[in-house]
Amino acid sequence: MDVFDELLRGVRGKGAVFGRSVLWPPWSLRFTDGAYLTLCIPMRGAGWIVPETGDARHVALGEAAIVRGPAPFTFTDDPANVTAAAGVSGTAGASGVREVRWGGDAPEAVDRGREFDCATVLLAAAYDVREELPQRLLRALPPVLVVPDEQDCSPMRDYLEAQIGGGRPGHQIVLDRLLDWLLVCTLRDWFDRPEAEPPGWYGALGDAVAGPALRAMHEDPARPWTTAELASRAGVSRTTLAKRFTELVGNGPVAYLTEWRMTLAADLLTRPELTVAAVARRVGYADAFGFSAAFKRLRGESPSAYRRAAVATQAAERAVPAS
Repeated sequence: MDVFDELLRGVRGKGAVFGRSVLWPPWSLRFTDGAYLTLCIPMRGAGWIVPETGDARHVALGEAAIVRGPAPFTFTDDPANVTAAAGVSGTAGASGVREVRWGGDAPEAVDRGREFDCATVLLAAAYDVREELPQRLLRALPPVLVVPDEQDCSPMRDYLEAQIGGGRPGHQIVLDRLLDWLLVCTLRDWFDRPEAEPPGWYGALGDAVAGPALRAMHEDPARPWTTAELASRAGVSRTTLAKRFTELVGNGPVAYLTEWRMTLAADLLTRPELTVAAVARRVGYADAFGFSAAFKRLRGESPSAYRRAAVATQAAERAVPAS
């Protein structure tokens, strides 16, 4: 399995789509629910993303933007509107500010008497990323990123817009999967851009020495890998592998493997049907004691404490009524 595929496999939207909104200036939409990631795509027109801190970023038609949460941000036709309307939220006032809360009604600003060609149409989707695996990659993202569309995706945008208002059976699942596809494509294109700063291991995947060792560990993390075995995969000596791997990734092969195993274990521990011993075996430890010691050394708490905290968080989230 490709490492990029593995890390992003669990990143999926689940019906959290801000529907088709037709907006005329002056307008501002303030997103306040603290989603881990928000994908913003102008279907018509353009706008500006204004984060809580940092510079405003323009998003044109044909571009896609990703905002990393949980801080609120505003999508607006003019950044000056945000400054003038500081503190205004909830309903639309003279400033045109509207608050977006996922799961509630999408704000609409439709005036049939005005020219549609002058309007902006925004599509956005929220992603609540809880798993540890994708966070290894997503933590490297800037607060706001904008990726130009280097291919003509007008047909895809038209199809997406049609799906939002459609009533056909399964239309929400279709829409979710289309948005998942757009998110992954946007992330992949971003990490290929010169201004991106991907983690060291991401670039090392394409290296002739470190790449084969990395892929071997990801394909079979439970195997008792040694530096010598990993070096043989790349056809180099142990010394060459250790030096090159550390230069690119930041630590040695065995240290990286331990960290990767603990990342996998963190997600497995959220599954109540798996005992700590079962999780230990899945990530390459013969007994729970050695696994627990390694987990506490890297994570600062025991596997049992981590599981209790995760279960409590999940229970608290289920208890919160939908807005």
